[in-house]
Amino acid sequence: MSRVFHLPAGSTRSGARRAAASPSGPGPAAAPGPGPRRGGIVAGYLAPHPPHLVYAENPPQNEPRSTGGWEVLRWGYEELRRRLRAHRPDVLVVHAPHWITMVGHHVNCVPNPRGVSVEPIFPHLFRYHYDFRTDVELAEAVVEEGERAGLVTSALREEGVRVDYATIGALHLANPDWDLPVVSLSANNNPYYYSDASLGEMETLGAATRRAIERTGRRAVLLASNSLSHMHWDTEPDLPEDMAAEHPFSHEQYAGDMELLQIVREGPTSRLKDAIPRHIGATASETKAGSLTWLLAAMGWPEVAGDVLAYGTVIATGNAVVEWVAP
Repeated sequence: MSRVFHLPAGSTRSGARRAAASPSGPGPAAAPGPGPRRGGIVAGYLAPHPPHLVYAENPPQNEPRSTGGWEVLRWGYEELRRRLRAHRPDVLVVHAPHWITMVGHHVNCVPNPRGVSVEPIFPHLFRYHYDFRTDVELAEAVVEEGERAGLVTSALREEGVRVDYATIGALHLANPDWDLPVVSLSANNNPYYYSDASLGEMETLGAATRRAIERTGRRAVLLASNSLSHMHWDTEPDLPEDMAAEHPFSHEQYAGDMELLQIVREGPTSRLKDAIPRHIGATASETKAGSLTWLLAAMGWPEVAGDVLAYGTVIATGNAVVEWVAP
């Protein structure tokens, strides 16, 4: 694992931060003692966040209006929503590549984030008014477990900080009713600058997330908010939802996605430990931010296959909606 990310576990700085932690805000109460109800991670989803998918749905929270588009991916999300409900989760935990932090891993501990999330490249598609609850107890537990594992972790408690569009996009597409509390994690951006950084860091964060979920007794569903191949157009059609202009960036990018998804479909997930880095090198994949590795590590790299619910391109980037169910 990279030297860049690590501090000795239980440092003076992290200990002081835990001592100053605020009490839990809105969110589900911790599960009672031993009983029939079982906590833990029940499922994980690769849940890409292209703002175009939210735009195409015309939800009341998003200001721009659309005539549709990207239906196959949106149908995949409809199936994701149906399955998510069947898992009866207490909380959604999301890792998103566009909440970028340069030092360590941050966890949103603001009880009720509210505001407008704007996609900086496509503000004409995504200006989304959000208002949701954070499971603060679980969020604080993730911070603590990350510190115990030797990670640099921080609790975001500043009211009014704008939530990034990748977090909002994945959460809306998975649960447009916004009736479940959330824990959101940042993406440390060091892999884009330091050659000695590795996805092993995300395995540590995933294991810490799992311990926090089990410790608090939550039934959790995880969302990895990233696309696959990430080469994209630098212009768009006059009508953004014109599907005549939508296709893969290149055959090589498409073929790389299909190679990875075939391994996903065959299983077990342990094969993806080698396949994900290869895919990143071949396709400039957004999984470089670590969201998918975090999800699978949190689930313990289960000996199961993933269920690919949909695949499609958005401005030429490859996007797959995939489910893994905990054994």
